[in-house]
Amino acid sequence: MTLRAKFWWTIAAVSVIVNGGGAVYALRLGEWMHGGIHVAALALTVYLIAIFRPRARTTEDDSSWLGDERAPAAPLGNDRMEQLQQSVDAIAVEVERISEGQRFTTKLLSDRVGPPAPAAAPPGLNRPA
Repeated sequence: MTLRAKFWWTIAAVSVIVNGGGAVYALRLGEWMHGGIHVAALALTVYLIAIFRPRARTTEDDSSWLGDERAPAAPLGNDRMEQLQQSVDAIAVEVERISEGQRFTTKLLSDRVGPPAPAAAPPGLNRPA
């Protein structure tokens, strides 16, 4: 575990302890708003811990806990990365299709309008003398 990870896990542990104790203390004294804020902060901390906790890499034949040193399995994120790459490629194709359609529409509209007509003089300026 890196130093940064240890730092943030320590902050998370302190937050759980302080907000848990603060919620119990404030609610016991009848300070509902104060206790509610501690409960909300505690829930947020627990949620963030659930999101960022290290995930166990399990395989069907995982005997690394026995001390068996085997070649590490492929990371689980490989399939996700492939799916993400395919999604980005599909989006790129769609954006290109949309831009091609927009270029075609712009060309049709510019051909249809043609050259601008000469502007007519405002009324009252072309009176015969």
